[in-house]
Amino acid sequence: MNLQQIIDQLSLSSFTEPKNYSEIVPGSGYCSDLLSCVMTGAKSKGLWITLQAHSNIVAVAALLEISAIVITEGAIPDPATIKKANEENIILLGTSEANFEVVGKLWSMGLRNQ
Repeated sequence: MNLQQIIDQLSLSSFTEPKNYSEIVPGSGYCSDLLSCVMTGAKSKGLWITLQAHSNIVAVAALLEISAIVITEGAIPDPATIKKANEENIILLGTSEANFEVVGKLWSMGLRNQ
């Protein structure tokens, strides 16, 4: 499943500059709001689900080469965070749904850790 299919099925909005999302295929998913847990548990090219929307998420995602970050619960990153994400080629997506709901939908769509 590619990122465009995920965006469409979860009705995600994008905060960052558009990309060819159909060419991005997340190979796993990880959900945490603790950056230290993400740094030790998330996989490269995975999808990160969090309610955090500050600039440190971009640094962690760039370090791990995360495919995209899904920011939940209606949190909106500030312009500086969006700018940093665009500079680091990190995709920031958003939804008003809670982490639990997003993860459940991703699981039912077939996203697994590979």
